[in-house]
Amino acid sequence: MHSTIASLITFKLSMFIILALQPPPTLSLTPCRTSCGSIAINYPFGIDDGCGAPQFRHMLNCSTDLFFLTPSGGYKVQHIDYDKKTMTIYDPAMSTCSILQPHHDFIMTDIQSVTIPPTPDTVFALLNCSIDSPVLNHYKNLCFSFSGHSCDELYGACNAFRVFHLLTNSSPPCCFTGYDTVKFMSMNILDCTHYTTVINTDSLMGIVPSDWVYGIKLSYSVPETGCERCSQSGGTCGYDTETEGMMCLCSSSSNYTRECAGGSLTAGDHRSSHSPWTFFNVAILLVLSSLPVI
Repeated sequence: MHSTIASLITFKLSMFIILALQPPPTLSLTPCRTSCGSIAINYPFGIDDGCGAPQFRHMLNCSTDLFFLTPSGGYKVQHIDYDKKTMTIYDPAMSTCSILQPHHDFIMTDIQSVTIPPTPDTVFALLNCSIDSPVLNHYKNLCFSFSGHSCDELYGACNAFRVFHLLTNSSPPCCFTGYDTVKFMSMNILDCTHYTTVINTDSLMGIVPSDWVYGIKLSYSVPETGCERCSQSGGTCGYDTETEGMMCLCSSSSNYTRECAGGSLTAGDHRSSHSPWTFFNVAILLVLSSLPVI
């Protein structure tokens, strides 16, 4: 009898040691998706609600590819440069040197126009404009030349745009302008039938239109919300989906206001009073206590 009890006690102690040496259950420290296809998703952007900065909420959608969403449609994201703080997008329905497509407006929300506007070296080329177009009359100062290029060159070098020259037996008016022009005046008001956009225009001196890079490059700034402190503690920067206040996302079930549990919390910060080890130890004790004593 005594040997049986001693054996059972020895067994319980052995089980306790074995279970105690097992690592505790791990919690994911990446509650937000960090990529879409080949494009990395870092702060201030997020493709899951509550991730990133609230200023960029609902601007990105990840299906097979990453898309930048605006009131005028979804634009495929080609590249995000987190060092230069730029995002390059492309409109598959836009006319380029090689293809002519029905015109439509590029429209951004008021928030997007402030937080992530097109860069100064993104040029909007308004094509086949009427002689009554406001950019050829009262607002002709909105048109400019870039890197020595002209409308005649664009119409002559591009197969897609050469049709305008053939129809009129001359080069119809066009206008190289910036985003602010199309922001405040629609294509119907501008009285131009098509447009295209070109990026990196400062480096296009002597480059023919067929070799230009077509697309829209956007610039953004990173809000100062203490994200670096959160990242250093192993968390992911995000926000409360109701208040849009900054939060440090530490796991699928743990969120703190400044940093994860590994860091020091300041007054007003909060965390759960229980850790994975606490529940793990309780589980061990429950297992052991359930063993019958003979």
